[in-house]
Parts: sequence; C-alpha cells; structure tokens
Amino acid sequence: MEIVFTEYVAVTDESSVGKVRRTAQVAAQRLNFDETQSGKLALLATEASRNTLIHGGGGHLIFAGSATGAHAGEGSVVRILALDKGPGIADIANAMSDGYSTAGTMGGGMGAMKRMANTLEIFTGQGGTIVMIELGAATPSGTLSIAGMAVPYPGETVCGDAWCSHQTPERTLVLLTDGLGHGYGAAEAAQEALATFRQRSSLGPGEILGYMHDALRKTRGAVAAIAEIRPTDHSLAYAGVGNISGVVLNGNNSRSLVSHNGTLGITAPRIQEFRSTWSPDDVLVLHSDGILSKWDLSPYRGLLARHPAVIGGALLRDFRRHRDDASVVVVKAG
Repeated sequence: MEIVFTEYVAVTDESSVGKVRRTAQVAAQRLNFDETQSGKLALLATEASRNTLIHGGGGHLIFAGSATGAHAGEGSVVRILALDKGPGIADIANAMSDGYSTAGTMGGGMGAMKRMANTLEIFTGQGGTIVMIELGAATPSGTLSIAGMAVPYPGETVCGDAWCSHQTPERTLVLLTDGLGHGYGAAEAAQEALATFRQRSSLGPGEILGYMHDALRKTRGAVAAIAEIRPTDHSLAYAGVGNISGVVLNGNNSRSLVSHNGTLGITAPRIQEFRSTWSPDDVLVLHSDGILSKWDLSPYRGLLARHPAVIGGALLRDFRRHRDDASVVVVKAG
C-alpha cells in the first residue's frame, strides 16, 4: 500500500480553523491513525491554524501525508506546514515555553506542541513564519529525508501535479510529474505517471521515463523528472522531459539539472539520463512550473539546514505563481 496526498487550506478567519480541524480528521482516517494519534493531529492542526490567524495575520496550512507500509497505518506520517507572512516570532525561546500565549490560543505553548509531535521546527524572520509539525513514523536513521507537496490551481478540487518516491538502503528514487493543464484530465495523466513509476521503480530514471511515455499515450500527457540518488556511491542520476526544474543546492552554490523538451505521451524526441556527483551536504529541489523559475533562497539564512518540508514550504509560500497547480519535492540528508 502507498498513499501520498496533500491538502491545502487557506486560513483567513475563525471559520478556517474549523475547516483545518476537519481536514486533520480526514487525514487521520486516510492514514488509519488510532484514536490517540487522530486526537493529537486535530489538536496540533487547530493550534497551528489559530497561531497563523492571530499572530501571522492569516496564511495557509498544508497537510502532506504518506504511508509506505504493507498494511494500512504502517509507515504512516503526516506533516503540517503553517505558512504566514506576518511579523515573525521575536522570541522563539519564550514561544517554546509552556503556557505562553499572547492572545486567543489554547495557551499550551509551542513547547507543549513539540512534546506532542514527533518533530516541530520553526523558521521565522521578516518574511514571516513557517512551522512544521510531523506526526507518525520517523525517517529511518541513515536514509535521505524527503518532503513533497502538490497543491491545486486555485478553485480546483484535484491537482494535476503529483510526486512519488521509492527508497531502499542503496538508493532513493524520486518522481515529480505535471499533467498538462489542470483539473481532472491533468490529474488523470499524473496518476498514470505515478502508477508507471511504482511498477518500474527497479529501473533507472531514463528507462522509467521511456515506459511512462508509452503509458501516457492514452492521457492528455504530462511532463516529468526522475532523480536517483545513491549516497554511498556519491552519485546522482537524473532524467527529465518537459519543464520540471531540478536544482542541487550546496551552501551558496547551485547547479541546474538538464531536462529535454517534450511531453510524455505526446512527443518525447529525446530521453537522456545525466549523471553527476552527490555530496552529503547537497539538497535536491524538484518543482513544477507552478513555482517561479528565478527563485533564490540565499537570503533565507539557515534555511538549507532545516527539514526538507520547511524548505519546500518557503518555496511554495514565496514563489508560487497562483495561476497553475504547484508542486515541490526536496531531498536531503536526514
């Protein structure tokens, strides 16, 4: 069994908090959380949304869930990202203390939230605040950490962008795909790409894209990119068709990965796999054209040291086009 989903909720007023709580309950059901975990998720989501509304002046909450075990509930993890563009948190140490609340929240404090969650990270500054809360199965020690999010075109209920990953002790394989246009037709193409990826995950990126091209002929088509990282070999293999962007960041340096023009399922004149080195400090970012191509994270001091979900959240918050589906996947050492 494999479940990967993203839910995107705007936080604009008090009624949004109720919607966030209901979304958390649905997410818990999809991941087969028990009663205790479901209650924790609803409580954490409610508190995060109220903080976003009251202290951040509103923003968005993103739920990103996945389950990779053989049985329902096994390997289940959900991340909540609370994104705002408010004034930031002036005193994080005080905010993390028990009982601290400046107005209107439950008063449990970030410290209580951190104890309840598996992981809680805060990234704050003049651009606003990102709070990442993780509940469920932890990333196994020694493996790469992956975070992906795909949010729909404003007003749509389905997303034409999708992502998937496959990990073994030797390799990490990641796909990001974008069905042409948006809506149900785009989502259908993206899901067909994911199905092919899952069936062919033992192969290399270029070979998988070849099978994907054939499978997508019955759909409207999609663009896609696949990266394969072998940390012990310090190697990265990459293949892409269409306008999925791939970038490897390391400190102040970055290098772009090469995709060829085309659309899988329609015309893919060239599918080529490129190989390069992979450093333990590297951060891989894949994103669709729903994210501006000329983004720059260098002003975000310390961001690349954070959880990949926080990095992806910054890209979605600050560089999203808002006129298309948007997706981002970030991979780095755990």
